[in-house]
Amino acid sequence: MDHTNHVRLTSDELTAATLEGASVYGADDDKVGSVDHVHGAGTNATVVIDVGGFLGIGAKPVSVPISDLDFMRDEDGEVHAVTGWTEDQLKAMPEHKD
Repeated sequence: MDHTNHVRLTSDELTAATLEGASVYGADDDKVGSVDHVHGAGTNATVVIDVGGFLGIGAKPVSVPISDLDFMRDEDGEVHAVTGWTEDQLKAMPEHKD
């Protein structure tokens, strides 16, 4: 996916209402998961990503700092994120428990 024309979200837009459900693309530009929920807001938030699984079944929730993700809107207005993490690296992280 070419992200060059996508608009980065401002820190005011980094809220649970905006980010939850967003697809997350990894270092190889493959989809690695989706945002399950967010703790906090703005640049100090942490994001819980469901990694792996199929249609949410068997997915592993992991928590990463929001600074590890670059959130943006595509041409259709859909929010998604890009990270330097691969799916295998995310799967190797400790499981997040609320």
